[in-house]
Order: sequence, then C-alpha cells, then structure tokens
Amino acid sequence: MDHKVEITDIFSLTHDVKRIKTKKPDGYDFKPGQATEVAIDLPGFEDKKRPFTFTSLPEDEHLEFVIKSYRDHNGVTNAIDGLVVGNSLIIGDAWGAIEYKGRGTFIAGGAGITPFISILRDLNNKGSLTGNKLIFSNKTGKDVILEADLDEMLQDNFTSVLTREEVEGHKHGRVDMTFLKENIHDFSQHFYVCGPDKMVREINEFLQKLGANADALIFEK
Repeated sequence: MDHKVEITDIFSLTHDVKRIKTKKPDGYDFKPGQATEVAIDLPGFEDKKRPFTFTSLPEDEHLEFVIKSYRDHNGVTNAIDGLVVGNSLIIGDAWGAIEYKGRGTFIAGGAGITPFISILRDLNNKGSLTGNKLIFSNKTGKDVILEADLDEMLQDNFTSVLTREEVEGHKHGRVDMTFLKENIHDFSQHFYVCGPDKMVREINEFLQKLGANADALIFEK
C-alpha cells in the first residue's frame, strides 16, 4: 500500500548526503534496519521507486531517511537533492532482510551505513549497545555520514576507515582479508554487512574464510 508523506525537514549531513524527515502515516510500522520503496510526488517521478532505509526509530512520530545524491546522474537521488520542505514522497510498506539478531560487528561501506543507523540507535536507547562494534569504510573524511553521532554512541567500538586519504582518528586502507584478520578476534559472532554489492560479496567471502558461519552473516540478499 502506498502512502504520500509530506517532507517536514531537510538537513545536509555531508557534501552529498541529506537527512530528510517526513510526516508518518497513522499505524505505519517498521523494524530497525528495514527499508521501503520511495518515489517523489512530482510529475514524471511518481512511478520511479527506489529503496531507501528508515533511519528513524519505529516509535518516532516522524519518518527519517538519510539519502546520498548522485549528482552526475540525472536520476531519482539527484531529484531528491532538489526537494524542499512541503514537497512529498510516496512510500510503500516496510521490507528488508537486515535486522538485529544479536551482538556482533557491523561492517558498512558508504551509504551502506543507513540500515545500521536505526538498529544502533534502537540498541543505544535500550541500553543494549555494549558488545557491538562498527567498521565504517569511506573514500575520504568528508564522506563519513553521522560521524559524531556514531562516535558518541559507540566510542572505542567505532572504527572509521578511509580508502583515499590519511586523516588522524581514522584508519587508512581497504577493509580486506588482512584488515579483518587484524581487527576482529572473534569470528563466531554475528556480522552485519551492507554497502556496494561487490564489497558485500567480498566481505562475506573473507569472513567465511576466516571462520565466520554463513548463517551468522546478515545482509540484504
């Protein structure tokens, strides 16, 4: 079932990522980590649906999305980048395979952090974040989404990795087999993986080679 939701707030988080808040339909529900199909309520875009993850919590009175815009493509995210308060989005029902199964390590690449934002916020609110870790890979420091929020929640359990520059407070390099072996000491835990398709495939392969159980890998199939 589709719902039309009015945008109530837009805030730039990075040079190409915005946080968009909307009104919430009565009775609308989702689980932390889930997504929905989103279209723009403007001529020519009503049927162009794209998946975006909720970054708000189920109990919030609003809905929130964190959306990266690809301005070199004349597509949906570029159009979303030009929206203003008062415009509307069209959303469907919630869906998604990424949900919290137990303590573990979250591994995200770029905008792949979005399913984990709601999960981590939910755990933090419940006092259940202890024992969970986040490894977050980006190209440069300016690409790190919600860095201050993640650092405040996770503190020493938050590792930011930059592939294209060296910045104090961040590790430098790729999240490859060597990195995982050096930074993870328990491969019997759950692993939550989200990012570009190639990254997810590689990380899952590395983790299993290092001893992780395939059933303990949570990702969007």
